[in-house]
Amino acid sequence: MDTPADDWTGRYLAELKTQRQLSGHTIAAYGRDLAELARLANLPGQADWPTLTHFDIRRFAAKLHAEGQSAASIARKLSGWRGFFDWLSRQLPLAANPADGVRAPRRPKRLPKALAVDDAVQLMEKTRPGHAEPAELCDRAMFELLYSSGLRVSELTGLDVHHVPARDGQPASLGWLELEAQEVVVTGKGNKMRRVPVGGPARAALAAWLAVRPPARDGSAALFLSTRDTRISPRVVQNRLKIHAQKAGMPVHVHPHVLRHSFASHLLQSSGDLRAVQELLGHASITSTQIYTSLDFQHLAAVYDKAHPRAKRK
Repeated sequence: MDTPADDWTGRYLAELKTQRQLSGHTIAAYGRDLAELARLANLPGQADWPTLTHFDIRRFAAKLHAEGQSAASIARKLSGWRGFFDWLSRQLPLAANPADGVRAPRRPKRLPKALAVDDAVQLMEKTRPGHAEPAELCDRAMFELLYSSGLRVSELTGLDVHHVPARDGQPASLGWLELEAQEVVVTGKGNKMRRVPVGGPARAALAAWLAVRPPARDGSAALFLSTRDTRISPRVVQNRLKIHAQKAGMPVHVHPHVLRHSFASHLLQSSGDLRAVQELLGHASITSTQIYTSLDFQHLAAVYDKAHPRAKRK
């Protein structure tokens, strides 16, 4: 049976199937989104699609937001509506695509996850057994350094025991340890090199690991090694930290970036120096660092709610 000439949504979906060869699930999703648009517009018939205006689409997007639909869902629907009106403009004379320029509500900025100070201390203390195998000493040094210096996991795994200059066609070190100077030198995003202090517990853990660290099998100067005595990979660090955190009874999933967030949040809580935290994290823009002020405010708000006599909830 042929699709009626004025059944514009049916013809559009049919073309998506035959011309663009989209999957049945995708076409069904487009159909639902167009049906929702028809509901919002309360169109008496298919022939009334050209009557919709830019302001109508903006109003519909606002209504979806008021109904509790997510920004991502509204953005997807706007994209689908825009594609439909682009197609319709080739079938009928339209003054303009009414969905052009209509934006979905801003997605709420997801705050990075950071451990509470007590949880971070518990996680680090759990890495201090009386006797430890070399692999445990390596883990302890890695975890302490991640939290002490706020390194990215790629920066951690790229560290060498010392600076190695370029030679024999091999590149120079991208990062290295300077234990006597109590620093690590790392190369972050945009190939920007920075120096980051290393705290006392991390220095002690590094010294313990260096005392038992075997030579790297490939002859490199890699600081942290896998069980095969080759440079450790970010994936292995993630897995080891995950297992360690579970054993330590952490209430949340812990990965290396959680320790970086915790470093930044806890340092900001103590110092209030946003610029210093920016430098230590290697952020090119202060905007990237300002997210931690939200975490700091959450901490202060929790303290207020717990401690202020007029803030206690009944």
